[in-house]
Amino acid sequence: MNYHKLNSKFILSLLFLIVFSFSLSSCGIVRPGEVGVKQRFGKIIGGVRQPGMYLHNPFFSKIVKVPTRTINMYASLTSLPTKEGLNISCDLSVLFHIEEKYALQVVQTVGVKNGENIIMSVLRSSVADVTAQFAAKDLYTSERHQIETAIAEKMTERLGDRGFKVESILLKSIILPAQLSRTIEEKLQAEQQSQTMKFVLERQRQEAERMKIEAEGIRDAQKIISESLNEIALKYLSIEAFKDLSKSNNAKVIITNGKTPFLINEDGD
Repeated sequence: MNYHKLNSKFILSLLFLIVFSFSLSSCGIVRPGEVGVKQRFGKIIGGVRQPGMYLHNPFFSKIVKVPTRTINMYASLTSLPTKEGLNISCDLSVLFHIEEKYALQVVQTVGVKNGENIIMSVLRSSVADVTAQFAAKDLYTSERHQIETAIAEKMTERLGDRGFKVESILLKSIILPAQLSRTIEEKLQAEQQSQTMKFVLERQRQEAERMKIEAEGIRDAQKIISESLNEIALKYLSIEAFKDLSKSNNAKVIITNGKTPFLINEDGD
């Protein structure tokens, strides 16, 4: 009797597990940042599914999830031509996403996974076309942002209405031929030294201008003093000098012609 009860409980538990597992496998969950597309026997059924839970027969159908959030794809490209005919290498990232209204089209034409292959192919071609229009040194200057924008525009043009939206291109490390790299570094150093020299010359020019203004002020002051020293003023200054000498406690001999005093030390020094 106990043996039959154990078998019954085991069978019921097994059935429950089977039903529970089947229920989980027949439940598709579309998460935020993606949409779902239902396929049955390889054919698309219905429209785009928004984030949520959807039931389907796992033996005959599935929910294909299409990401609509931003995807950051890293790429390392080599042998890229420049305007001078040189070859460079660079590491970059492309930020893109699949537009929701094109989700069905993406699944039908290229598939979600193969979409990244298309992005990579278009990226390689677009980067090569754009770098061929710029000099290698431009990758180190303010032209860099212009190059990133041009690559993004070229990719958008080539992708057309496939459903992939290129948000931006981010150039990271740039690898130039060794000789060219040294030349660019030397040029940048020369430009920096030139800017430093301009600063020094400007500071010296300002200092020279300051000294000129100061000298002009001294000259004008001396001119005013010399013009004011007439005979009456000199006599007045002599009288004031005699007064100051008379107040001194030191013994002294004063010889004067009535205009200018001459002092003689008492000790004859």
